[in-house]
Amino acid sequence: MNEQDRSYYARVAQSVRLPGAMAFIDGAYVAPASGGVMETRNPATGEVIGTVADCQVADVDRAVAAARRAFNDGAWSRSAPEERKRVLLRLAHLVRAHSERLAVLESLDSGKPIRDCLREIGTEVPATFEWYAELIDKTFGKVAPTGADACALIIKEPLGVAGLVLPWNFPLLMAAWKLAPALASGCSAVVKPAEQTSLSTLRLAELAMEAGLPPGVLNVVPGMGESAGRAIGCHNDIDVVSFTGSTEVGRYFLRYSSDSNLKPVGLEMGGKSPFIVLADAPVTEELIENAITSAFWNGGQNCSANMRQLVDVAVREEFLQRVVERAGRIVVGDPLDPRTQLGPMITPEHRDRVLGYVAQGKAEGAQLALDLAHAHDDRPGWFVGPTVFSSMSADMKIAREEIFGPVLGVIGVRGLEEALAVANDTEYGLHATVYTRDLNNALVAARRLACGTVAINGFTEGDIKTPFGGYKRSGSLARDKGTEAMDQYLQAKTVWMTVRQP
Repeated sequence: MNEQDRSYYARVAQSVRLPGAMAFIDGAYVAPASGGVMETRNPATGEVIGTVADCQVADVDRAVAAARRAFNDGAWSRSAPEERKRVLLRLAHLVRAHSERLAVLESLDSGKPIRDCLREIGTEVPATFEWYAELIDKTFGKVAPTGADACALIIKEPLGVAGLVLPWNFPLLMAAWKLAPALASGCSAVVKPAEQTSLSTLRLAELAMEAGLPPGVLNVVPGMGESAGRAIGCHNDIDVVSFTGSTEVGRYFLRYSSDSNLKPVGLEMGGKSPFIVLADAPVTEELIENAITSAFWNGGQNCSANMRQLVDVAVREEFLQRVVERAGRIVVGDPLDPRTQLGPMITPEHRDRVLGYVAQGKAEGAQLALDLAHAHDDRPGWFVGPTVFSSMSADMKIAREEIFGPVLGVIGVRGLEEALAVANDTEYGLHATVYTRDLNNALVAARRLACGTVAINGFTEGDIKTPFGGYKRSGSLARDKGTEAMDQYLQAKTVWMTVRQP
């Protein structure tokens, strides 16, 4: 996709059609039963760009009923693998064809830079649907070894109705991560997008219908977590929940499951991920770019953000000098400008929370090597500029709690053992990056870091083929991405046939 200038995307924004204050249930837009609406604001300006439905229990009930009917009638759940594959491939094609408008819609709704939205929605989202589409007719059951008097089949069946609860930081990408494997497995879905970022997911539901998905298989119920989210978690006719968001809210979904039908709950939650630079790692431009990306990508509003940067004292000063220089050149501004690298925080409350952590770090005695947090206070919208703490210690609050903003902190360490001890001294375990030229140290670190993804000599979460999720309070055994994502939407059945010999 050719990059345009800001004026071009501003013109696209003027022509983007908003879904309106509606839910998407049983193949069509419908008004919420209560008539309740929520304003959705552009985080870059604070201006209201539209309203979305404020769905309540009655709306979730209606969506679940549609999803259950669709699942039971078998038009999707019992359709041939080739048919499900065809529909998901068609959906991928439609997302790619509409990616520019979807990207602008998501940028307006979330404050994400248009350059990131174009990459995610133009490439990653359709690729996710394509990958799971291609997996559908390549997933096999098993035949267990038995004597001649029996034949034992182990088959996988869709669980039923999946409740998918999305975060606000990657709205359409997280929808794809959850929807693609759920639909590929044959499940029906009730999706609750984050109340701050519902617009692109609603539009995706329209495209799914155009792709040939039967009515009722995909339903979208915007709303607040304490109403629509709780209704999904507590619903006795939802068979599985997949949630991405904070650890605090993840705990609620486990309680909801316990209080209802004991549905399995897949959780991908918070993180406090380390970026480890060992003494033998050359402080190259590539390393510095990865350090910056790991902390400031998506405004630091990313569960796997490597804000804790554990740098050996042998290279710490050179690393810090170059990181500060590079962070100072990050372009903060209008998300619709392709030059912008860092947009606003999602809400004024979240901006104030991030600024509160910066103030907390100062109060704890951490030194600021780059203090641009308030550099954009005169802008409309909810901006926090890049911030770098140069002398953070591992016991500080800013080193232990998830900030979820553009704040990087450097901790000096001596050798691999201390680096691993500091890295693992956290209640989270989502991601880690390790830079070293020593293959042995790389393997030791990869095995001993208690987290779901370890990236060696480059910040990455892997790709669609590799599972993503966390250890400890970062998640449950369920995973997004990879063939493992299908597992949380499928259940195993044994078919044992007695064979009578002639």
